Amino acid sequence: MDVGRTMDEPFTLSGEGGFVRPESWNRPKRIILIRHAESEGNVDETVYQRKPDHRIELTEKGKQQARDAGEKLKAILGPNESVYAYVSPYMRTEQTLYEIGQAIGTHRVLGVREEPRMREQDFGNFQDVGMAELKRERQRFGRFFFRFPNGESAADVYDRVTSFRETLRNDMHFGRFNCDVTGCRTEDCTVVIVTHGLTLRVFLMRWYKWSVEMFERCRNARNGELVVMERGKGGRYTMLNEQNGQDEEWLAKFGFNEEMIADQVWAKDAPVDGLNSEWPTSKGQMFFDNFPGRLERTRAACAKWRTPSGVEID
Repeated sequence: MDVGRTMDEPFTLSGEGGFVRPESWNRPKRIILIRHAESEGNVDETVYQRKPDHRIELTEKGKQQARDAGEKLKAILGPNESVYAYVSPYMRTEQTLYEIGQAIGTHRVLGVREEPRMREQDFGNFQDVGMAELKRERQRFGRFFFRFPNGESAADVYDRVTSFRETLRNDMHFGRFNCDVTGCRTEDCTVVIVTHGLTLRVFLMRWYKWSVEMFERCRNARNGELVVMERGKGGRYTMLNEQNGQDEEWLAKFGFNEEMIADQVWAKDAPVDGLNSEWPTSKGQMFFDNFPGRLERTRAACAKWRTPSGVEID
């Protein structure tokens, strides 16, 4: 067995009972993340007090946004490319996928899997009038670690997204995206994940190994927005796709800093078993060099908190 085996490129069992590295592990051509289109909750937050989150539907504007997203997806796909979809089981995400399917042609969709792990962050059952204050408190506490009462933090979402990521990688390895009936193959398939704003960001965080600070500096995708991860020359996925409008300026507006953008540039040509030697996790000294600054920023953030009497905490 090759002791240099990495988790980025699976091994297959050879006829002699050993493991061999495939010459080319056929990953899907793209992974495209799509945030659901405009929902009832996006225009009227009080609807969450009357309707369970998972039953919130799209608005009429949202249905059109979803169809527009489908047209954008159709323009990205080649004439013989297929789609395999994972969708959050919430009504607004499934409605979004339904409208996308009408635009691209449902015959191009190899399969659809409901994926509860890619659902919205749980805010509790029915949201009450105090939710607005809780969201303000989340801003002070930190978006990643703040847990809503009877609900989840983004850190909780990270755990279930990590589990889904491993399922996705296994599906790639074991041929989920091959279809012998139509002759399509994994390399001509695009994986589409229809999900929610925060969950989408957490997926990117997990996939690209972002720090908490990197996560918190990035914005949510807009309703119906496509975030395209294109397979590069070596098999890795990059969000730097000029042909899809995702150039370095777009990444910067999304919240990427210089090292995050450089990582996307690296991924365009890097092999799946490559290691970005300039990424923070590859440079141990960087943690120790940067930590004093992080500590000061943390202390400064805590200093802004105020007591109930209005006196600022030193």
